[in-house]
Amino acid sequence: MSDSHDNCPIDSAEVIRKYFLEHRAKIIDIAAFLDRVDRADGDGASDYRIQAMREAIRIAGDLQPERARRILELLSDPSVEPIEQAPMKGAMGAHDPESDEGG
Repeated sequence: MSDSHDNCPIDSAEVIRKYFLEHRAKIIDIAAFLDRVDRADGDGASDYRIQAMREAIRIAGDLQPERARRILELLSDPSVEPIEQAPMKGAMGAHDPESDEGG
């Protein structure tokens, strides 16, 4: 048995029974959000946050290990140097690759 299975005290059938409906609702909510973006004026599909969300959805379904870690890394700012001042109050929720200043 792999290490990824050693951390869950209940079997997959029990996980599905307990949590499927909750996560089914979340997927429908995400799909509805993407439908609203598609119907709205403008080019929402080119927004870096929507592109990151679509990539995160692809990762979620790829059957490879550590999906949550990989999605968090996708959405996180990879910079290591602190910035002098935040451009705004609050977070954007995904890293904008065009905001990189030389690395």
